Amino acid sequence: MDLLHAVLIFTIGCIVGLINVLAGGGSFLTLAFLIAIGLPPNIANGTNRVGILLQNIFASTKFYKLNILKLKFALIVSAPAIIGAILGSYIAIHIPNEILKKTIAIFMVLISLVTIYNPNKFSKNRNYSSKKWVFILVSFFLIGIYGGFIQAGVGFFIIAASLWGGFNMVEANAIKVFIITLYTIIVLPLFIFSHQVNFLIGLLLGAGSIVGAKMAISLSVKKGDKFIRYVVLALLLVFALKLLIIG
Repeated sequence: MDLLHAVLIFTIGCIVGLINVLAGGGSFLTLAFLIAIGLPPNIANGTNRVGILLQNIFASTKFYKLNILKLKFALIVSAPAIIGAILGSYIAIHIPNEILKKTIAIFMVLISLVTIYNPNKFSKNRNYSSKKWVFILVSFFLIGIYGGFIQAGVGFFIIAASLWGGFNMVEANAIKVFIITLYTIIVLPLFIFSHQVNFLIGLLLGAGSIVGAKMAISLSVKKGDKFIRYVVLALLLVFALKLLIIG
């Protein structure tokens, strides 16, 4: 790896960290970039987790210190998400590269077309019936499977599920980075033991991602709920257009 490639990887990390912590979907860019520079899809999928872990540890700590992270809810829903992520990671590790590549493309299109819910419909409604708890827990289990399998775009699903739980966009963002932190700590070793992680690239991505995450937290706190919703809408539109028109 020469200096130019190192700078480029770090820069991509900064952009991805900003996108991931502010809304989600940054891993679409990371996976496309890593595959473009020659990493096989399975190693790109594993290497991406290193940057994800570093940026989200940083972001979770900051959100907690700012008293934005709703820790009790996040811990409860993390349990089914972690179980799902382990299952999803096992699937990702044991399927052929060509199938993984096609699956990534399909999921990119699907997640880019996710409906954005009106947060005002759910905001502050945190009186859960037993049926709603079952729905929330099952949702986070399925989200975990997706996150363990591909990761790209999982933040959009977590934000939507957190909105159903009655939290605003800023709180949903904090819940998102915390859950991703926990399950990434569990699943990353699975990719490492399967020799599907390039540590040098992953650490460069992670260093850049921390810089991007810091900028994202500042914007999130200053601009608030409405700004984040517009960012999520814009990113979903960009990803959908890219995948449907460019490929």
